[in-house]
Amino acid sequence: MNYFGKYQDLALERTEDGILTLRFHTGGGPIVFTGRTHEDLPRALDEIAHDAENKAMILTGSGDVFMDNIDGPSLGEIFKPAAWEKIRTEGLAVLQRLLTLPFPVIGVANGPATVHSEYLLLTDIHIASERATYGDYPHPAFAITAGDGLQVVWEEVAGIARTKWLLWTGETIDAATAERWGVVNEVVPHDRAYARGLEIARTLAAKPRLYRSLQKQTLNQRLLRRIVEGVPFGMALEGLTAADLAHQQ
Repeated sequence: MNYFGKYQDLALERTEDGILTLRFHTGGGPIVFTGRTHEDLPRALDEIAHDAENKAMILTGSGDVFMDNIDGPSLGEIFKPAAWEKIRTEGLAVLQRLLTLPFPVIGVANGPATVHSEYLLLTDIHIASERATYGDYPHPAFAITAGDGLQVVWEEVAGIARTKWLLWTGETIDAATAERWGVVNEVVPHDRAYARGLEIARTLAAKPRLYRSLQKQTLNQRLLRRIVEGVPFGMALEGLTAADLAHQQ
């Protein structure tokens, strides 16, 4: 458990029956996603994966927000190849690791998820508060191509036409729409979202260890293949738009 408390933006706690909660936060409140978060998340997931005491995980945010704010400059000089390659490597590692953790992950959207909503879509069961919203704020706002996994994951889960609309327009959808699109498994009252996620996590954590690990592999083969095929190329294009944006300034 030496990784508990190690990561500034990741609050980690585990129940006696092995349910780990990873909660994004900044100073205990809703997270402002930064370069530090981007660097720490794949490292934390690796440590979590190798801890045999973890039987299931809940992925959620803090307060009434999953993730809706990003500090772009903190990501560094992303218009330079070496800096962008670091971002590209970290970004791909997070998506792959979420799909290959050896136990089920329950996503709990406790509010707006307009930054890195793909993290929730990659979980094994996805619960949404009635206050949750989904979309892509940063890429349309900054005029940077959404190639970091959003395009692949949303297309797989919601379909091509809906993904194009969401990622071109920067619009958001509410939890009820997300459920209708097949993005969310359940929409529950806001104050019940985490508790419902915990209920499901406890049910799945009680299954045999090998079953949990192999079922995870069985159900995520297609998504993992799409991530490996599409994200390196998509992020290369995203890096080009970032470089072009810097050149114009």
